[in-house]
Amino acid sequence: MNISASQPLIGSLVIDIQGTELTALDRERLCHPLVGGIILFSRNYQCPEQLEVLTREIHGLRQPPLLIAIDHEGGRVQRCREGFTRLPPMAALGQMWKDSPDAALAASRQVGYVLAAELRARGVDFSFTPVLDLDYGRSSVIGNRAFHRDPEVVTALADALMAGLRAGGMGSCGKHFPGHGWVEADSHVAIPVDERSLETLQEDMLPYRKLALDAVMPAHVIYPEIDSKSSGFSNKWHSYLRSDIKFDGVVFSDDLSMEGASVVGDALARVKAAYEAGCDMLLLCNAPDQAGMVLEKWDAQPDPVRSARIARLLPTHAAPDWNALQSLPEYQAAVKTVEGLMVG
Repeated sequence: MNISASQPLIGSLVIDIQGTELTALDRERLCHPLVGGIILFSRNYQCPEQLEVLTREIHGLRQPPLLIAIDHEGGRVQRCREGFTRLPPMAALGQMWKDSPDAALAASRQVGYVLAAELRARGVDFSFTPVLDLDYGRSSVIGNRAFHRDPEVVTALADALMAGLRAGGMGSCGKHFPGHGWVEADSHVAIPVDERSLETLQEDMLPYRKLALDAVMPAHVIYPEIDSKSSGFSNKWHSYLRSDIKFDGVVFSDDLSMEGASVVGDALARVKAAYEAGCDMLLLCNAPDQAGMVLEKWDAQPDPVRSARIARLLPTHAAPDWNALQSLPEYQAAVKTVEGLMVG
């Protein structure tokens, strides 16, 4: 999808809705110039047909259209289940690597393809995947969401998954930069601290250096050897990501309503801090009153540089509809592989 210079700039806020269809208030908020995307959750999903109706209405609200995103990694993080292929946790691919790296790479690509193709067929543009955290066996919130302990294996499997995502018409988002696998605390409910040095963290960051990611999501983790602020709120970490790692895609904040973001203050303070640190898109989830307050009080203007980055995440071509997808040999073969992973 080409965004012309005459079209409005894309806003940086990503908000959510409470139900399975839009209310008048939802439509009003989603049309606010500071809003550039929406994130869907399990509560917004009833069945594939309902999802398609919802996404069609959201896309029709404005031009350029809102980016419709979702957390749909596989395993325990899969928002759309009934009517969609069940996807394995990424650790299943890491286990397969032990016996056959080639088979694991092929399976990873097919998982990515099924993930993207099914979502795109129902109107979802983007999923926050892959998880690039290393599995140190310490973090329960990451756990089997991680591919492997070895960063080279994580890089290879994630690269294959991303090839599948691209084949299905979807970009990629590596998370959680620079690495969430070492800390034990869950940033949804606590403020994790990783005491390791920048030199030690290089192992965690290797996938970010090697992969052609479309987007990155920083961790709500404080790395005091580098900065007293968590990576999403840290100018130092954003500068490192842009200048040292040479990343030029979209930086998403992690959900700013999480406990790991509470050190900054209320929702407005969190949005301002993440934006000023360098985040291009700001996720404000599960807090409708706070979202309303931010839309009322935040006085930022959509930024041309950020807008151009975000525009690159919007799909460039229409996806096959659901019925057409079912008849594609590549899709049929990929689903068979994925179903085999679930049995295994």
